[in-house]
Amino acid sequence: MRRSGPVRTLLSGVTVTALSTALICLAGTGADASSRAHSYAGRPMPAHVAAPYFEAWTGDSPARLAAESGNKYLTMAFLQTDQAGSCTAYWNADTSQPISKAAFGADIAAIQARGGNVIPSFGGYSADTTGTELADSCADVHAIASVYESLVKTYGVTRIDLDIEADSINNAAGIDRRNKAIAEVQRWAERTGHSVEFSYTLPSTTTGLAPSGVALLRNAVDNGARVDVVNIMTFDYWDGATHDMAADTETAAAGLHGQLAALYPKKSAEKLWRMIGVTEMPGIDDFGPEETFTTQDAVTVEKWAEAKKINTLSFWALQRDNGGCAGTAGANSCSGIDQDTWYFSHTFEPFTRGAGVR
Repeated sequence: MRRSGPVRTLLSGVTVTALSTALICLAGTGADASSRAHSYAGRPMPAHVAAPYFEAWTGDSPARLAAESGNKYLTMAFLQTDQAGSCTAYWNADTSQPISKAAFGADIAAIQARGGNVIPSFGGYSADTTGTELADSCADVHAIASVYESLVKTYGVTRIDLDIEADSINNAAGIDRRNKAIAEVQRWAERTGHSVEFSYTLPSTTTGLAPSGVALLRNAVDNGARVDVVNIMTFDYWDGATHDMAADTETAAAGLHGQLAALYPKKSAEKLWRMIGVTEMPGIDDFGPEETFTTQDAVTVEKWAEAKKINTLSFWALQRDNGGCAGTAGANSCSGIDQDTWYFSHTFEPFTRGAGVR
């Protein structure tokens, strides 16, 4: 998914740090709020979860927007290195935003105090085309694994997302390092009693993954890396066709299900569906009006996801969940269609339910 455009700050004169601290106070007072956040940090993700992407580069507060939109879970995009060759990841490639409690820690604690959590996401289109996706950038598998582990220890998160597309999905060395690092983290988690899942967010055709996506997952199998969720981007098909986006979500996921069956022949059909996630782009996507995910599409997809019992429903991105720019394609801050603010969040929210047991 893309990260582009100027940084926006919605709350003039209010720092994100100060706002985040205030949000923790709203969640409870003193030790009570801290205790609630601690009790939710480290909990496995729900078996079925709605977790829209949050554009972390905007300067918005994830805790504030999560509260306003009714989302308990967010996928936070993106982490990447500041330059190719580095093994240090930063939020938004910004060296002033390392993986530390000082960067988004108060926001994440506030979300956890309300019973949710965040899913940090590595990669994205910008990183995947500049050599700054962590495993593309860093040649040391152990160093990559250490970065993943630091997220679990610093923020109490229990799922890490890897958005691999563009150049990264064809980078064989990066793919192999990334999957070896996943396997290393999973051994560490088992040894230390941590809970951690990995999701791969991958581009899709209307009939499933392209061969490059299947090859990435095959490499994971070969490296003993458990992939908990394969989250397909059911938008930006760029095939020139006019799409029924809800119907194409269903055919793309069905195709993925068949591909997963070949990769994991010992898993039941039900367990394979529980490995699948879909990410939509509400309104008009980057391609244009031919790929418009409507408000009715959202209702259809949520009902389908409930019936199939897939794992994850997401969309790109929370800041776009409003109707402020009707007719505009691929905007960062609005959907391009007439809609109520937070319509897509409210439509997908009932999908979140169940314990984190597979």
